[in-house]
Amino acid sequence: MGKYVAILGGLIAIVLGIWLLVAYWWKPFYELVFGCIPPILVFGGLIAIIAGVSSIKDAARTKKLEEETKEEEKKQPA
Repeated sequence: MGKYVAILGGLIAIVLGIWLLVAYWWKPFYELVFGCIPPILVFGGLIAIIAGVSSIKDAARTKKLEEETKEEEKKQPA
């Protein structure tokens, strides 16, 4: 029974929230959403740059390790 009450309460909260958003708070909500977009883009760009640099470093490190492994295999007699 408690599960159904929680679901019903959640549905009521969603409907009430949407109604209040559309009826009273549309402009502040609109400004909030569009005010969040520039910082999200800035931080997303920073994360993309960091991920790219990290990927380049990992690729260089992997290539270096592969070359060292090949050199060690050549030095050791079979």
